[in-house]
Amino acid sequence: QVQLVESGGGLVQTGGSLRLSCAASGPTFSSYFMGWFRQAPGKEREFVARITWTGGRTYYADSVKGRFTISRDNAKNTLYLQMNSLRPEDTAVYYCNTHSQTLPWGQGTQVTVSS
Repeated sequence: QVQLVESGGGLVQTGGSLRLSCAASGPTFSSYFMGWFRQAPGKEREFVARITWTGGRTYYADSVKGRFTISRDNAKNTLYLQMNSLRPEDTAVYYCNTHSQTLPWGQGTQVTVSS
């Protein structure tokens, strides 16, 4: 079964940028629509972005549209999230999974945006 390992989080000031990565083990990564999700303290996990098998189509939550870009490299079994113009409300633990959240969750990567 595919296992997911997120990385790239950190502490950044408002307006800054980060690039998250999600490394997937297993040979079937390219067969999944993949997504990024986040969970802020005291809140439920929410959808951020998703991407189709080949990366031809992407979808974003309204709160990140125009600031975040999801991409994937199937040859490297890796999913990315480029985050620009970060805001304090983007502070959360970020996770990757299939768009329907069918795989075991990884540990996530913490993103903290200071004001």
